[in-house]
Amino acid sequence: MKLNLLLLSFASILLFSFQAKAEQLDYNSRSIPQKQEIQAPKLEKLLNNQKKDFQTKPIDSSAFAGVVPLGKEMSGLDSQVKALMTRYKSLTPGMFFLDLQTGNYLDINAEKVFPAASTIKFPVLIALFEEVDAGRIKLDETLVMRRNLMTGGSGTMQYQRAGTKLSVLKTATKMITISDNTATNMIIDRLGGKAKLNERFQSWGLQKTVIRNMLGDFKGTNTTTAKDLVKLSALIDNHKLISDNSRFQALDIMRNVSNKKLLCAGLGSGAIIAHKTGTLGVLIGDAGIIEMPSGKRYLAGIFVRRNFNDSRARDFIRQVSQMVYQYLDQPTLTQLP
Repeated sequence: MKLNLLLLSFASILLFSFQAKAEQLDYNSRSIPQKQEIQAPKLEKLLNNQKKDFQTKPIDSSAFAGVVPLGKEMSGLDSQVKALMTRYKSLTPGMFFLDLQTGNYLDINAEKVFPAASTIKFPVLIALFEEVDAGRIKLDETLVMRRNLMTGGSGTMQYQRAGTKLSVLKTATKMITISDNTATNMIIDRLGGKAKLNERFQSWGLQKTVIRNMLGDFKGTNTTTAKDLVKLSALIDNHKLISDNSRFQALDIMRNVSNKKLLCAGLGSGAIIAHKTGTLGVLIGDAGIIEMPSGKRYLAGIFVRRNFNDSRARDFIRQVSQMVYQYLDQPTLTQLP
C-alpha cells in the first residue's frame, strides 16, 4: 500500500515537471520568432544603408560624366588663359577645368586628342581597384616581374632582376608615385591586357582614351584628352566605379605623386591635389582633383604639345594652374561667369 502511494507521488512529480518543461519550450518557441521579426527588418535596413553609392545611385545622362550638372563657361578665366596663350605660340594646349561647387567650367581644346604619356596610369589604377572591389584581385597578392614586362623610361624597377616579386599594392603605388613603366606593364598584364582595359575605358565614357602599346610608349601612340581624364575624376569624386574604401586608397596614392612641377606648382598654400602627370619629349600633361583650404574642390586636366623638351610648356601649365586657382579662390559673388 505504501509502495503504491510512493509510486503515485513519484509519477505526479514527473508529470508536473514535463508540463512545466513543455510550457517553457512553448514560450521559447513563441518568443524566438518574435525576436527575429523585430531584428530582421533592422538588419536588412542596415545592410541596405551600407550599400555603396557607386552601386546604387543612377547616372544622370544630362550631366557632365553623368554626375556633375554643368553651369556656365568661365568666360573671364577663358580670356585670361587665351591672353597667356599668345605669349606661348609655339605650344599647343588642351585643357578642361570644372568647379564642382557651381558646375562652371573652362574648356579650351578639351576634346583634342593628345598622347597620354603617363597620365594613362590614372585610368589603369581605377580599373585595378574595380577588380579589387569585384574580388577578382587582392591587393596583397604577389606579382612576378617578368622580363617581357620590363622596360626603360621612368621608374626604378627596370634596374631590378627579372623574377622580382612585389604585392599588387606596392606595384600600383610605384606605377603612380614614381610613374614606373615596368610596374604599369605588370598591372596592365594582371588586368588582362590592353584590349580589356580599352573596353573598360569605353564603358566609363572615355571615348578617346586608348592603350595601343605597353609602356614605355615613347612614340605617344596611347591617347586621351583633357576632358576624358576630367570625366574620370568626376566619376571618382562622385563615388562611382569603385567603392569608398578603394576610392580612399586610390586618391591617397595619387596625392603622393613625386612630380610637383606642373599643376601642383600653381596651387596656393594648403591646397591638396590627387593627380597623375605625364611627360614625353614632345608633350607634358597633368590631371586630377584639387581641394582648396576652404574646402572648395575642382577638377583639372591639361595637356601641352611642345617642341622637344621645351621647358616653357612646364611654365605654361604652372601659370594656367595659378590663374585657375586664383580665379576660383575668389568669393563666389565676385566671380564673373
